[in-house]
Amino acid sequence: MLILTCPCCGVTGEETEFHPGGEAHLKRFGPGSEDGEFTAYLFDRKNPRGVHFERWRHAFGCGKWFHAARCTATLEVFGTYSARVSAPPEEILAMIRARRPGWEASA
Repeated sequence: MLILTCPCCGVTGEETEFHPGGEAHLKRFGPGSEDGEFTAYLFDRKNPRGVHFERWRHAFGCGKWFHAARCTATLEVFGTYSARVSAPPEEILAMIRARRPGWEASA
């Protein structure tokens, strides 16, 4: 079971209090974009074994979206942070590197 902390309201709870929203930090393409870009946005997703950045919504709380960094193999949560950023904060990346020596974020 994942234990997440909503960075918006500060409430910590089990994953059943939250709703997953897929991969974080996607560049969105919409009307006026190339067909290939829009298709990639809709269908191409990473599915890593290991560190992954995801979107979550505090469904039974404040209702706001946020991002979480976690390991898909061990369910370890490295931290949560605002959805208003375009990349993970350095303190989250430092925590991941401390717990996973040799890990580097992929583009």
